[in-house]
Amino acid sequence: MRFGVTYDLRADYLAQGFGEEETAEFDSEITIAAISGALEALGHEPIRIGSVRRLAERLVAGERWDGVFNICEGLKGVSREAQVPALLEAYDVPYVFSDPLTLSLALDKGMAKRVVRSAGVPTPDFAVIENPYDLDYLDFSFPLFIKPVAEGSGKGVSAKSRVNDFAALWGQTKTLLARYSQPVLVETFLPGREFTVGITGTGREASALGVMEVVWTDKASPHGYGYENKEHFEEKMIYRLAEDRAAEEAADVALAAWRALRCRDGGRVDIRFGDDGKAYFLEVNPLAGLNPDRSDLVFITRFQGLSYRDLIGRIVESFLRRHPDLRE
Repeated sequence: MRFGVTYDLRADYLAQGFGEEETAEFDSEITIAAISGALEALGHEPIRIGSVRRLAERLVAGERWDGVFNICEGLKGVSREAQVPALLEAYDVPYVFSDPLTLSLALDKGMAKRVVRSAGVPTPDFAVIENPYDLDYLDFSFPLFIKPVAEGSGKGVSAKSRVNDFAALWGQTKTLLARYSQPVLVETFLPGREFTVGITGTGREASALGVMEVVWTDKASPHGYGYENKEHFEEKMIYRLAEDRAAEEAADVALAAWRALRCRDGGRVDIRFGDDGKAYFLEVNPLAGLNPDRSDLVFITRFQGLSYRDLIGRIVESFLRRHPDLRE
């Protein structure tokens, strides 16, 4: 099977003058090579395409593939992760991972929470703030946790994300609104254990690949699994396989959210426990990182004794179940 591979290469954007944080979600050559190698080892032919603009050029030129393995994050807009899938649908080219609606919905954390909450999935009380004066109508108890509504890779999350009074809430909200030019998500702070759940499959066939607990060291920025902690996880974070009752509950909540948002093929869901001892949905990543050395989903895979090729194989198998006509 001929698999086009779409991606945003971080080095390309850095060369254009974009900053380290701006490009945090983009991929390295190591990741693209690993995905291509795994696809080849599975008997497929990987064909590198690149960004959405390169994809558009090649589609207009008449090039086609049996399917596309898409990990493009996009650069601009709240629907940036949906750009490649939308373009592929316009040209009737099947692709791996979620559709434009799910990707747009998942990136907007407030909208994702509204959907999962309506489906009965527990999520902490939250509000989406577009102007600091909206805070005057907020009726939540402190402490609270705040972050940009539509960023990934922990951008906008720091030690200042947990706020204990109105003055701190007002100040940090103004800072985030100005820096990221998008609304701010305010939610009840959950003081319990944090997990990230790896998931493969689609709909009722989806299952938890494994549950990883995220633990802060004394060198980490406290409270949030933010950009600095993720970029320097080797010294700031401890990751460990979780298999206790709490992990089982986290997996149940994660799968319920995954299905409610109609995510496909593979990704991650972040879960945290409240002071009531219950698991709550934080956010979903339907385009989870696939760096073989740095990505949470890959760590979870290895905790289960599986290889990188096994992970890509499970993702592709889910895709092929949705497109049985593509099986050779």
